[in-house]
Amino acid sequence: MPNIASVLKDEIARLARKELRGENVQLKKSSAQFRSEIAALKRRLMALEKLVQRLGKGGTRKSAAASDDADNASAGLRFSAKGLATKRKRLGLSAAEMAALMGVSAQSIYKWEEGKNRPRASQLPAIASVRGLGKREALARLAELAATAPVVEADKA
Repeated sequence: MPNIASVLKDEIARLARKELRGENVQLKKSSAQFRSEIAALKRRLMALEKLVQRLGKGGTRKSAAASDDADNASAGLRFSAKGLATKRKRLGLSAAEMAALMGVSAQSIYKWEEGKNRPRASQLPAIASVRGLGKREALARLAELAATAPVVEADKA
């Protein structure tokens, strides 16, 4: 015959497990619900952070584009430091000669080519006009500028 103490002990353990199982099921459900809510919030946070980054980057571009449109001179014009240096070398011009063609200083040309500075929006049309020149045309323009430069200086004196 079984010992009453062991039977009672087994029955108490069984009832305790049954009670705990009911409690655990509710805890598991709420835990799963909280995890899914946390995951949804993380996804929403990531989407909002991407949107903030996009707006942060796009905002500066839009403001720069608005100022460019206001100048109305640089619509659709781009600048490349490497391209400018390549074009100057291809034309066989010094930085001073290239500057004379564009109406800027030689130091500006050096800094633009090195990437230390960028030209203003008002200077982009002059750069674009030089891009379309060949070697002969560039030399002809330089000759014209040299011919008109003394006249301008004589007028000032």
